[in-house]
Amino acid sequence: MPVDPNALATWANLITVSRIALSPVMFLVIPDSNEGSWLAFGLWFVLCASDGIDGYLARRHGTTSSGAFLDPLADKVLVLGAMFTLVTKDVFWILPVAIIAGREFIISVYRTFVASKGVSIPASQLAKWKTLFQQLAVGFALWPWFAVDYKWWWVTLLWIAVGLAIVSGAQYLWYSRITEKALAQTAP
Repeated sequence: MPVDPNALATWANLITVSRIALSPVMFLVIPDSNEGSWLAFGLWFVLCASDGIDGYLARRHGTTSSGAFLDPLADKVLVLGAMFTLVTKDVFWILPVAIIAGREFIISVYRTFVASKGVSIPASQLAKWKTLFQQLAVGFALWPWFAVDYKWWWVTLLWIAVGLAIVSGAQYLWYSRITEKALAQTAP
């Protein structure tokens, strides 16, 4: 049964809010060593998989404006929180995480600005890949089988996420120029 686009109480939103609420627990179970943790990896896997589940439910029953706001927020809280937690534990290097966080801040401000003009900017396919690579980098850094012996694997995934963050950020900014020109041409 389709959902009202203005609805707040939906199954997809419940899952999304649960992801946000469980994020601090995720950060607390990340170990102080770079040896990984089955508990942290398992919780990370569940939280990342629930992102796909809430997306599936939203597509199946209808998206809502609250879900369009909450889902990217949940991704940012979870991914950036985990990355910065890994930085504080000397697992991740600050530079790639700072680049990703800077991109997220700039694009969030941009989206808010254009939303005030009535323009909605959905996540690009490239940005979805960026999120996936961020999730994989954190996941492999937490997974005990990969955390120590295959550090090169999750470091590579992290730098791929940085590249995708830069390219998708540039893509959004390029799109903003096109959108601004179109808005200027349609203005009375």
